[in-house]
Amino acid sequence: MSATINIAGVKLHPQGRTLACDAGALELRAGDRVVVDDGRETEVGTVAVPTATRPANGPLPRVLRRAEPRDLDRVAATAQRTADALALARARATAMGLPIKVFRAELQRGGRTLFYFASEDRVDFRELVRDLGAKLHARIELRQVGVRDEAKMTGGIGTCGRELCCTTFLPKFAPVSIKMAKHQNLALNPTKVSGQCGRLKCCLVYEDAMYVEAAAALPKMGKRIGTPEGVGRVGDLDVLRGRVRVYFDGQPPKVFDAAELQAAPPAPDGPPRPRASSPASSPSPPPSSPAPSPPETKS
Repeated sequence: MSATINIAGVKLHPQGRTLACDAGALELRAGDRVVVDDGRETEVGTVAVPTATRPANGPLPRVLRRAEPRDLDRVAATAQRTADALALARARATAMGLPIKVFRAELQRGGRTLFYFASEDRVDFRELVRDLGAKLHARIELRQVGVRDEAKMTGGIGTCGRELCCTTFLPKFAPVSIKMAKHQNLALNPTKVSGQCGRLKCCLVYEDAMYVEAAAALPKMGKRIGTPEGVGRVGDLDVLRGRVRVYFDGQPPKVFDAAELQAAPPAPDGPPRPRASSPASSPSPPPSSPAPSPPETKS
């Protein structure tokens, strides 16, 4: 059985995920600045979820103490140096005519600076690495990421009004297809089903299995169906409420619960089609007469 400890949710970066941390005996509130030891180094973070007693399923990063003025000064100085390095990288990439978008910089221990960039194509950035290394006097690493990772690292607000899922809690990206939007009867408008990254929204995955399961109990679109008002054809489905809109000939459509519907009787047969004669009973064609031979010529 897992032990119960005092746990707080801490963000090490404004656009990062919320980490569950062992707060020890500290009572922390949202917005408090704390120093966290993740086993490799100590970082200053911001409490996003107040402390509460919860079971721990394994070792967690530890909150060492509340941040002091000297810690905050160090964070501010690092942030300024990071902003200066990012501005320099963007300016040098533009001057060299490289088709890349440098959107994030990280100053790491050991004198290394890591830059993240996005680009549609493969880019030879060796000259940019040498130029930045000479100006920043540090080991430079440039890492290319996709548009989804760019949105995850940059952060933002989605169309739902909340922070991006990939920025706050998604551990990894799940495959998303346009079929999921069709299952949920969404308008296939790129501005409606696409996220900040320009790809299909990750949240389309969340309820897809439920929609597929609920739709399995409803008739298919366009199918003939029996109703208390007669036989009609399925025109629209309300999957969540289990309702079906049925269209009739000569009367307006009506909405029924799925429990009110039943299989429609077979459609009335049309006019009888002429039966094709079998090869055995078909009369054989008259034998063809041999072609007349040409008259003989005498020499």
